[in-house]
Amino acid sequence: MSARPSPFLPASSSAAVRNPRGGTGLLVLAGLLWGTGGLAGSLLASRAELSPPAVAAYRLLLGGILITAYAAVGGRLGVLPRGRAAWSRIATAGLLLAVFQAAYFGAVAATSVGLATLTTMVGVTVMVTVGSALLDRRRPSRRAVGTLVAAAGGLVLLLGSATAGGHRVAGAALALLAAAGFAILSLDRREQPAGLDRIASTGLSFLAGAALLLPAGLVYGMAFQVRPDTLGALLFLGLFPTAAAYTGYFAGLHRAGPGAGTIAVLLEPLTATILAVLLHGEHLDGRRILGGLLVLIAISIQQTASRNTS
Repeated sequence: MSARPSPFLPASSSAAVRNPRGGTGLLVLAGLLWGTGGLAGSLLASRAELSPPAVAAYRLLLGGILITAYAAVGGRLGVLPRGRAAWSRIATAGLLLAVFQAAYFGAVAATSVGLATLTTMVGVTVMVTVGSALLDRRRPSRRAVGTLVAAAGGLVLLLGSATAGGHRVAGAALALLAAAGFAILSLDRREQPAGLDRIASTGLSFLAGAALLLPAGLVYGMAFQVRPDTLGALLFLGLFPTAAAYTGYFAGLHRAGPGAGTIAVLLEPLTATILAVLLHGEHLDGRRILGGLLVLIAISIQQTASRNTS
């Protein structure tokens, strides 16, 4: 079955839909870039002494500015979107992005980075698999179930049984809310309103999400001392794991289908773990190695499935 148009891509780009291999490459790139986001975000938070809501607001704001500027330079923002449908699409995407970022960082604060990431990533994988089956009106295939089992098991082993804070139930609820926001973004198959450019609409959606998060960020404080390390961390966070990664992710979804988005979702914690071992000297034991192998197996299964779907 052919992948249906993503709301972030023109419906006329039928050639892109028939290129699942190119879409898989974009999703792999997005997952690798996402894996650097945790390191950049934690570095910015520690060096600039910023709260999680402030970091999330800065991430969406700078990412939105960069994507929108890129669209403007490429002549994609010559005419702003017109009509209620176009602006409703942008507002909805902005709300989902804000919910995802705020709920995830809230889950981190309530529990721990490892537990919040584990719950969110497993939740996204399950929700996208079930959601795709419901939208296609068919049961999940054995391959999809195998991917889900391997992914969940791999993530549990890879991220470990991290200690939780004093609000485990609230943290889990927030992580599942974050997963739901991201899964809805990935599963939205409605046709895009005429005249709504993909890159421009993505940038405007990020700016809409940032506008929703700015009040919370300002309450917690967004001022920081501008130094090479803080400015570098902020620019890196906005450019690579945000602007470049999300642009590639939405483009990859259009080419390979929403189910293939699992590739990027699973590559994020795998990349983050490898960076933690290389840069922070974290111990890589047999449990983590096995978890990484299971994640790679799940990615390979999903990659094969996306290539066979057109």
